[in-house]
Amino acid sequence: MAYRVHQLNKKTGVTYVYEAVSTWDKTLKQARNKQICVGKIDPVTGEFVPSKRLDPAQSALRDPAVTASAQVMGPTFVLDAIALRTGVSALMKSVFPQSHQELMAMAFYLTSQGGALSLCASWAKGHMPDLAASLGSQRMSDLLASIGTDRKQAFFAKWMKMRLENDYLCYDITSVSSYSELNEYIKYGYNRDEEKLPQLNLAMLFGQKSGLPGYYHRIPGNINDVSTLHNLLETFRMLEIGQLHYVMDKGFYSKKNVDDLVGYRDHFTISVPINNRWLQRAIDDIHQTIHGPEGYRRLDDEILYVHSRFYPWGEARRRCYLHLYYNATKRAREIDTFNESLFRYREELESGKPIAAHQKAYEDFFTVKTTPKRGTIVSFNTEAINRHISRYAGFQALLSSDIKDPVEALRVYRNKDSVEKCFDDLKNTLDMKRLRMHSSATVDGRLFIQFIALILISALRKQMRDSGLIEQYTVRELLREMETLTKITYSGKYGHILTELTKPQRQILTALNIPVLDPASL
Repeated sequence: MAYRVHQLNKKTGVTYVYEAVSTWDKTLKQARNKQICVGKIDPVTGEFVPSKRLDPAQSALRDPAVTASAQVMGPTFVLDAIALRTGVSALMKSVFPQSHQELMAMAFYLTSQGGALSLCASWAKGHMPDLAASLGSQRMSDLLASIGTDRKQAFFAKWMKMRLENDYLCYDITSVSSYSELNEYIKYGYNRDEEKLPQLNLAMLFGQKSGLPGYYHRIPGNINDVSTLHNLLETFRMLEIGQLHYVMDKGFYSKKNVDDLVGYRDHFTISVPINNRWLQRAIDDIHQTIHGPEGYRRLDDEILYVHSRFYPWGEARRRCYLHLYYNATKRAREIDTFNESLFRYREELESGKPIAAHQKAYEDFFTVKTTPKRGTIVSFNTEAINRHISRYAGFQALLSSDIKDPVEALRVYRNKDSVEKCFDDLKNTLDMKRLRMHSSATVDGRLFIQFIALILISALRKQMRDSGLIEQYTVRELLREMETLTKITYSGKYGHILTELTKPQRQILTALNIPVLDPASL
């Protein structure tokens, strides 16, 4: 056990302080004292002055007057690097010069910790102590409400031009349930999570190549998917974004939407529902020939028969390509799915609560009669159903203004599930399964912070995938692994030190190409 000894040098009058450690000498078989000079006593103030031979950390530990505070640095250090590489930190600073630090702190909290935003201040005390005082509940509400539409749109315009040029942008919509009754966007509608709650709908663009979210837009909960595209295109025209390539499922198909896409001269790849008459005529033309060797293709482990044709769209005859695919294995599954849908449609008609999006199916596959005695009788149009199954089951169609090769078009279309993973992150990892905030302005601000956190988590996951770290950690597990990396700050003149990096932490920083921390730079 170490203890201190004061020794006065009678010649100089200086009192030196030694640390003495008692050890056992096995050779002499007796206790011995080992002394190390660690400093001296100031003759005027009587304070301990550490020896210059000691480094700052050793000096601070030996000074009884010194206090120390700890700050968790690991997760913040990784996220700072990600924010810098993506350009998010610089962009946030330019758009929100007065509040960017607090807004980024909230995004860091959601990325690394998750949970209710009201707990952000508590988290910041250990991770960003200088900002903790400015992240109280009322202050955060004020910050969220102050983000505003103009600055959000300025961010999106710069972000999309910077990160999403020449990318395939997957467009989709999700539902976010809410208990709020004071937000005009919260409405009852088709809830994708099958919850009996009002909701708002959130439309989002996600870049396939970049692996990053590009844009989001909130929509009233009772608006259907197909009617949202026009406003999106008009918004990007106002922001002068330039030409983009959208990838969309058949829920967004309508003649008007394709007319708009062609009119704005944007590129697109969209799935076309088989019940469209013009598409059925196209399938009829090649029904007998598509199964030949010329149409044979293999996509990964899947065998397809394909047919592509130049398909000029509209009166202006704008260039488009129609890609038709037939999958014999998929045919049986589609027949089952089609029949299940017919039973659901019949229930809707019988209940007197038809859904507008299903109107064409009602007309094509059902006969509805109303009599005074028996009321409304709904029956299947067996002839039309059998004709549809025998002729069109197993077919899929894509319409593209840009991709001429049918296999490439299908691969691009199937990669659109990246936006679904993005929604999963948003709802589950980033705590947005429910919206608990009430005012419209606060909800808007919260959505924006969620979006920034989504950029960070998506960018980090992409780098983990590229480096192979994704096989060892999830994003949250990696950030938790970095939690033990701590900065110890000493009072007075002693500065700060970092705790020793563990082996896994060094491997993480090396794999992510983040330079090992230099304490002097912090």
